[in-house]
Amino acid sequence: MPELTRRRRMLVLAICCLSLFIVGLDNTVVNIALPAIRTDLHADPSGLQWVVDAYTLVLAALLMLSGSTADRIGRRRTFQTGLVLFVLGSLLCSIAPGLGWLITFRAVQAVGGSMLNPVAMSIITNTFTDPRERAQAIGVWGGVVGVSMALGPVVGGLLVDSAGWRSIFWMNIPVGVVALILTALYVPESRAARARRLDPVGQLLVITLLGSLTYTIIEGPGSGWTSPAILALGCTAIASLTAFLLWERHIPEPLIDLRFFRSVPFAGATATAVCAFAALGGFLFLNTLYLQEVRGYDPVRAGLWTLPMAVLTLICAPLSGRIVGRTGPRLPLLVAGVAMTTSGVLLTTLTAHSSTALLLTSYALFGLGFGMVNAPITNAAVSGMPRDRAGVAAAVASTSRQVGQSLGVAVIGTVAVSAVVGPFATGFPAATHAAWWIVAGCGAAVLLLGIITSTHWAGRTASEVAARLNPDHRKAPART
Repeated sequence: MPELTRRRRMLVLAICCLSLFIVGLDNTVVNIALPAIRTDLHADPSGLQWVVDAYTLVLAALLMLSGSTADRIGRRRTFQTGLVLFVLGSLLCSIAPGLGWLITFRAVQAVGGSMLNPVAMSIITNTFTDPRERAQAIGVWGGVVGVSMALGPVVGGLLVDSAGWRSIFWMNIPVGVVALILTALYVPESRAARARRLDPVGQLLVITLLGSLTYTIIEGPGSGWTSPAILALGCTAIASLTAFLLWERHIPEPLIDLRFFRSVPFAGATATAVCAFAALGGFLFLNTLYLQEVRGYDPVRAGLWTLPMAVLTLICAPLSGRIVGRTGPRLPLLVAGVAMTTSGVLLTTLTAHSSTALLLTSYALFGLGFGMVNAPITNAAVSGMPRDRAGVAAAVASTSRQVGQSLGVAVIGTVAVSAVVGPFATGFPAATHAAWWIVAGCGAAVLLLGIITSTHWAGRTASEVAARLNPDHRKAPART
């Protein structure tokens, strides 16, 4: 791909961030609409979990395939296909006649979304060839992730209250169409120098693993943890994971190159993404039900209560990107871990009449932590990787985010909902206490991983992995 002017590179970055914004916004905007969907479509709590997880699960299952496919057949072509499917899925969601249809159409949305995030990151990585400029662009990218997801509850509240829950899907259509046109005009086509083979067996095992694991967690309380179906699905998840690890180790071009995980920063970024987004998924799911079902707030007021989270994320996400570009990921990760842990601990005291100060402080702390965590995740995922592996490396990071969010909604939501005693409105706050401890534990894990992955030893492992993956570009001997 020929060198582009700085203005053209900035335009490509803006187009990629535009697609990321609507995907990230859609990830969280749906949460604020859950009570309205529950009333209109007569959904039970597990049905609401599936409205969220149908999207994040399909997204997680297909991200790696989309990343490697884009490297193979062309990143712009794959990106454009994703935009078309995402817009179509959004349109179908807005006219869904029942809960089952809505869950199905959310999956269609996710197929398109899976072709946007990792492919856009790969486009950015191959557009910005200067390491410092690339780090700054990745910082902007990571900031947009945080901003879009934090704005979801506020934007969703305004839309649901003014035009109904179906309107949250309408906004994706014009933005997606504009992004599609701009991509055709300004984004150059690129692909890997050598096309990698597809790995259909590995892809099938990933889909089986994520689907069976999530179904087991969400449906376990209702069906009974010892019921034959739940036990069978739990065993399927374990078998799929075992088979996947064995299969990927013994084929020449796997879906996920397990050598990536010998890099401590890369492995740490993957684990950090799972923990941070599990906390986010659980946080949004629990707070949506608490503010609307327990406190009785309408969608707009419930969304406005989360403004401290949105504002802190808006401020901290781009700040984190700049810090990572200048000094590395350590400081943002430490701040993120402390803030998210403190937020979770504060909310373990939640009651139906918790003070305004408690709620706003905990929301602000969570926004601070979440705003700081995205840029270091993305930077660690792609830094040091050969450019022709950028799509797969970025897809692993994006997959980790979606897996984390899916598990957060499934695990944290299930822990809270299954513990409700008596009427939902009065029993829900006490039932969430154990769930908030899980959120705090996720924050503590982010803190610990931030310490470990920013050591000199961790940096050496990243250099060693980069040399193995790209033997033609080993570090040259130091000049004297």
